[in-house]
Amino acid sequence: MLIRLALLYYPIRAMPKTQHFSPETFKFLEDLKRNNNRDWFAANKQRYESAVRDPFLKFIADFAPLLHGISASFTADPRPSGGSLFRIYRDIRFSHDKSPYKTHVAAHFPHVDASKGVSTPGFYLHLEPESSFAAAGIWRPDAQTLMRIRSAIVERPADWRLVRRSKVNVEGEKLSRPPRGFDPEHPFIEDLKLKDFVTSVRFSEKQVCSPKFIVDFAANCKKMTPPLRFIAASLDLDW
Repeated sequence: MLIRLALLYYPIRAMPKTQHFSPETFKFLEDLKRNNNRDWFAANKQRYESAVRDPFLKFIADFAPLLHGISASFTADPRPSGGSLFRIYRDIRFSHDKSPYKTHVAAHFPHVDASKGVSTPGFYLHLEPESSFAAAGIWRPDAQTLMRIRSAIVERPADWRLVRRSKVNVEGEKLSRPPRGFDPEHPFIEDLKLKDFVTSVRFSEKQVCSPKFIVDFAANCKKMTPPLRFIAASLDLDW
């Protein structure tokens, strides 16, 4: 609580700047894409840990107070296993592609209620050569959660209109037709067709490797909060 109150009076862009990622982060991912096999990874595991995993864990730990300044209801967990950082290992059980490793590295910063096994909104950071981005929102929510969000748009159109006027681009996969039970002539029918409610911002490798990247990432997360606030309210989640 004290950290959150302090950050209310201490602008994100005034936070100390520390470089977390380097060109070697992306060089490792490029090399992994060309050598996606267990023997190569075993021989380069220490390089993965020093250039990719450990810098990302440090980033997550340093981002925690900035995230709490945006909302105390989202978590940044720097544990190497079971925390915010996604595993580098792919689940190949049901995939035709048997490549054992992901060629990107990513972390999620979910709502605290995500631990209860329900669909919740969150923030996300994805690092990949020529395809790095930050995102926020809710992706592939279960049917009940999706219905609650759509119903909230219908029941609180003024609030959703404010989200749309915030200049935050909300997007996602859409139904080809209006969802059952909703007016096809509704002014927000295109939004009601959405199956995801996500917004994103792209970053260059130069931006990611900058000492001020963590500040820029936090500032963009703060800009992306309007749809998250609406979704949280729709699901009766604390902000």
